[in-house]
Amino acid sequence: MKLKVFRYDGESGESRYDSFEIESGPGMTVLSALFKIQEELDDSLAFRYSCRGAVCGSCGMLINKVPRLACRTQVEGLLRGEGQVKLRPFPGMEETVDWDPEREVLVEPLPNLAKIKDLIVDMDKFFEFYRAVEPTFKPASEAPEKERLMDQEAVSELEKCTNCVLCASCVGACPISGKTEREGKEERGGEGETKEFLGPAALAKLYRFHIDPREVEDDSRLMLANDKRGWWGCEFNANCKAVCPKSVPPILGIGKARREIQKLGKEPE
Repeated sequence: MKLKVFRYDGESGESRYDSFEIESGPGMTVLSALFKIQEELDDSLAFRYSCRGAVCGSCGMLINKVPRLACRTQVEGLLRGEGQVKLRPFPGMEETVDWDPEREVLVEPLPNLAKIKDLIVDMDKFFEFYRAVEPTFKPASEAPEKERLMDQEAVSELEKCTNCVLCASCVGACPISGKTEREGKEERGGEGETKEFLGPAALAKLYRFHIDPREVEDDSRLMLANDKRGWWGCEFNANCKAVCPKSVPPILGIGKARREIQKLGKEPE
């Protein structure tokens, strides 16, 4: 079988696709295939990985035009046409590549993130947006003698968002991520400020802390993203939910956050 791999030189800015013929076997993942290429055919191939167990999120890539974790994606399944995901068009999907999905596995870097080298992308902006939502626990009271108790219903609701492994697959598949929104008062003669959508991962994490019953019961969390850069920038394409390897549904939290803000009468102008 063949792997068709995107190659990128960060110094020159040049890119190309290289095809590698390798022997596949039962249980071979895309990450295993990349290691085989690196160890036997081309040691200059660059990609990220860490745990190899779908926990760290490091090996998020665009595989057969779908953002996936390379460590849990089976090569033989791809060649049989398994794991197909119906997605709304996004930048990486629309780029045309001469590739035969019945004989080749196409591996590219995640879209909407700047390329560094080959399959490695710059995650700085992703984590900048993640930090912008203040993803740390803010307890409503002093630490108790034992523990803060929660009922099972609250735990179940939280767990929908806590399983995120920060792989950025949702951002790669999002048609809105990477676009900018100019905010400002034109009548005042100002040029405004260009802002970029925070993205599904950051908003899912923000919603997770907003609904945590152990936190202060106010709307301060909601207001952190009460603009076109946050809750109101989403267009509910649902690609984020479809590609998440941990089944986190960012659009559900975003929709609920909007409804809460509307009830409060605090929608942005």
